[in-house]
Amino acid sequence: METIKTDVLIIGAGLTGLTLAYYLKSLNIVVKIVEANNIIGGRIKTAYTTNQAPIELGATWIIDQQTNALALLKALDIPVFKQHYGNTAIYHPNQNQAAQLVQLPANNSVSYRVANGTFNIIKTLEQKLGTNTITRNQSIQDIKLTNNGLEANTKDTTYYCKHIVSTLPPLLFSKKITTSPQLPIDFQALLSKTHTWMHNSIRIGFTYKTPFWKAEHTSGTTYSSVGIIQEFYDHSNAEDNLHALSGFINTSFTKHTKEERKTLALKQLQSYYGDQALDFETYEECDWTNQKHTTIASNSFLMPQTNNGHPLYKNSYLDNKLFIAGAETSNIFPGKMEGAITSAQFVFKKLKDIYK
Repeated sequence: METIKTDVLIIGAGLTGLTLAYYLKSLNIVVKIVEANNIIGGRIKTAYTTNQAPIELGATWIIDQQTNALALLKALDIPVFKQHYGNTAIYHPNQNQAAQLVQLPANNSVSYRVANGTFNIIKTLEQKLGTNTITRNQSIQDIKLTNNGLEANTKDTTYYCKHIVSTLPPLLFSKKITTSPQLPIDFQALLSKTHTWMHNSIRIGFTYKTPFWKAEHTSGTTYSSVGIIQEFYDHSNAEDNLHALSGFINTSFTKHTKEERKTLALKQLQSYYGDQALDFETYEECDWTNQKHTTIASNSFLMPQTNNGHPLYKNSYLDNKLFIAGAETSNIFPGKMEGAITSAQFVFKKLKDIYK
């Protein structure tokens, strides 16, 4: 059994964990990040193919009101660009009506996307942290309070640390990690009844040589209550020289195969755009129900935002040495990138006061 000592152990190399480590580095605090997956990023997932537009399969959009996210991107020198919606949308309300082109209402709120893909944030943060900060393919199984701090164990490594910050979705933490002593009963109940964003989403995208949806009398923005595709948007890159359509499909299609979902999605796009929709370059998808290190089934149905930003997430546990962070714990834009970054900032301030 290998042993590693650190000041702060962060569980999860998603946006919250990486952002927190980036902030802590400025205080010369020794930080280690343990990631169960073989890749980092959490619910930020961008598919890259040479000479094709990056396809977002996870967190995507930022708006002007999400000031902490925009400030972090500015500090990291990562540009954003405006999402193209157009003035119209293809709307298919029910099976008794044909899809129709409708006027989009005026919207003063601008949505932005990250240049070169949202994973650009993750890659840049990782570079800022340097080598030996992140360990992949390790899952924390238990956390114990000791006389000298906290002990956390994977199947082959024991971490001795002063503080631990879990950035896992609370429900996942409740089912995957045990603590000694046990956390308060009311907090255990809260963890198990907190909704996880993206937990059952299915994102797909097609790349194309030309953006035929930008022609007159059509649109790349589609909304449907009928087909497999529920929402689709223009997904061309920042330079607008690589083109794609991407969005969300109905979660009931999780039992279908990837090939079946692609075929059904193409059939729906063909009904909107004609045969040119069939002439795609690449297809990408992510069924988030299969991401076992990110999502896990709840024992009961949870409405979106259930217990997100609950006041108990502001407390620390195990003699004030364990913090539960992440997008769901923030009361500001919970579940969004803004929520993840705001949570990192909250815990950073707490640790800064301790280590000053």
